[in-house]
Amino acid sequence: MDNTSFLISLISGGCAGTSTDLAFFPIDTLKTRLQAKGGFFANGGWHGIYKGLGSAVVASAPSASLFFVTYDTLKTTTKDKLPQTASHMLAASAGEIAACLVRVPAEIVKQRTQAGHIGVGNKATSWANLKYLLLNKSGEGTLRGLYRGWNSTILREIPFTMIQFPLYEKLKQLWTSYDKKSISLLKGALCGSVAGGIAAAATTPLDVIKTRIMLHKERVGVVALVRQMAHEEGLGVFLSGVGPRTAWISAGGAIFLGCYELAHSVLEGYVKRSGTLQ
Repeated sequence: MDNTSFLISLISGGCAGTSTDLAFFPIDTLKTRLQAKGGFFANGGWHGIYKGLGSAVVASAPSASLFFVTYDTLKTTTKDKLPQTASHMLAASAGEIAACLVRVPAEIVKQRTQAGHIGVGNKATSWANLKYLLLNKSGEGTLRGLYRGWNSTILREIPFTMIQFPLYEKLKQLWTSYDKKSISLLKGALCGSVAGGIAAAATTPLDVIKTRIMLHKERVGVVALVRQMAHEEGLGVFLSGVGPRTAWISAGGAIFLGCYELAHSVLEGYVKRSGTLQ
């Protein structure tokens, strides 16, 4: 990937990530509270549905930019070496791992705040929860607390993205081959919505596990937590929040990938006219 293509992916990804998080944050809050132990009303109900927005906005642009820079680079370099679906799966998986370097710390701060957890200074704010995670002396502290849930997040994101992006690319390919036109904002949004909704519904159990690990007071293993949840709450708990999650990511996929396609095409058009992004 040359410098211009790198910048286009970087800027387009940042626009896509920020737009999506701002538009659908309240639905994400409702999903988190539905999945948290005790249920929706015990974790805040309808009150303060924008709690944790700061941590999400700060991380949304860099995490999305990291994803698309990695995804577009690997998709380009592997397209002649691997079958198309395998190329998209590999590129998307690598992109998610890169994005999670930023997303996981922001996610744990955001979800603790959404669920009303108290941080330093007896406050349920993003900053108070960030300080709590950094200063917590019960086996975590420093950066370790910010990456609690890393394994479960990767466990969720890799299957999700391996479903979403090959499906998204296939839908785009079918649509362009049908009407012989390039992907527009609307087409990209519809393809992103369908792909995101299917992937979200299929990976909801993994999302529930990830949420519980991030909200747990102490570090806990995935297997032990799954056994405890199944024993205490039944198997149905693993589908908690499936409706809001599917609706949020389906609609979010429309904005995320629609905005990405729009920004990408606008920037490419500008480069063609001016010869540079400088």
